[in-house]
Amino acid sequence: MEASILTKERFPLQLLQIPNPPEQLWVRGTLPIPETKCLTVVGSRALTPYGKESCEYLIGGLAGYPLSIISGLALGADACAHEAALAVGIHTIGIPGSGLSDTVLYPRTNVDLANRILSAGGALVSEHPSDHQAQVQDFPSRNRIMVGMADAVLVIEAGEKSGTLISARLAAEYDRDLLCVPHRIRDMNSAGSHQFIRLGAQLVSEPEHILEALRIDVHEMF
Repeated sequence: MEASILTKERFPLQLLQIPNPPEQLWVRGTLPIPETKCLTVVGSRALTPYGKESCEYLIGGLAGYPLSIISGLALGADACAHEAALAVGIHTIGIPGSGLSDTVLYPRTNVDLANRILSAGGALVSEHPSDHQAQVQDFPSRNRIMVGMADAVLVIEAGEKSGTLISARLAAEYDRDLLCVPHRIRDMNSAGSHQFIRLGAQLVSEPEHILEALRIDVHEMF
């Protein structure tokens, strides 16, 4: 499946609201209809069993509602979010730091996941040409697209110096609802999440909390 180019005139409306939207996007697959709510899921690449269980539980409870799960196709929380969405038939969008060709998709271990996203009717999105190989600076840059496309951002787990905190801060800058999963106190993976909860992020422990943040009635189904 070849990538098509999406110009600003066809961007999701919320992406046009950020300070530095990309000039164009490369897209493989199918983006959701404009009315669909988008939840961006971020978290540690070294996802703990607790984080994996939380991610699967929360996303699994969203099945049947008009939303799409966005994540970065990376190892850990990103892959878990995509897999959880696929498992229950929720549309999902992968936004890698690389181009979208199978020959450069990063990380290489998730090329199969990327193709399963496409086979399930989801999408891959990048601001880079299809043959672009990911560079270090591309990952913070792609985070702004992940957050920019979102109606809300869910942090599964994040340490004190986790790269996940970049996305969490962008959520505040872009006026997106920030949702955080609580952890045990003194858990090294809790520092980031608990810091943002103290600063006003919404604590999320049930799928219904996510639906409330997305302003989806719990009885509103496809």
